[in-house]
Amino acid sequence: MFERMLDKSINPQYSDLVGFCGTQGEMFDRFNDWVRTNFETDAEIKFPYGNSYGWCVSHHKKSKLICNVFPEKDAFCVMVRKTNKQFSEVYDKVSEQAKEVIDNKYPCNDGGWIHFRVTDEASYADIVKIMEADLFPRTHKV
Repeated sequence: MFERMLDKSINPQYSDLVGFCGTQGEMFDRFNDWVRTNFETDAEIKFPYGNSYGWCVSHHKKSKLICNVFPEKDAFCVMVRKTNKQFSEVYDKVSEQAKEVIDNKYPCNDGGWIHFRVTDEASYADIVKIMEADLFPRTHKV
């Protein structure tokens, strides 16, 4: 249902990633722009984790990974690691769907990794709230 760009032999352009998201292409572009602006990241198109993950926009600030944004058919998926404290800061501010994703995070040290699928404006608002629970200073708010 949420097909990804899995062909490593085809090196896509950013516009290809946007187009792949179909009905959510504008939102994919808006989110990547929001991350670049608010976290002052360097964004790079990568095939970072192998065939089941596919191509993504990888956002880094210096050497720290901020998030990966994977284009999917009519959606996109944000992979991000947060501390338990950061998750708890936003937990009461997000939807039940987002709470379920946080509850089922992949544990890592004092927090964990989530894969958050964005399919509409409500899920977009959730991932922005989750991303804002970060230690890096932001220059803009949504």
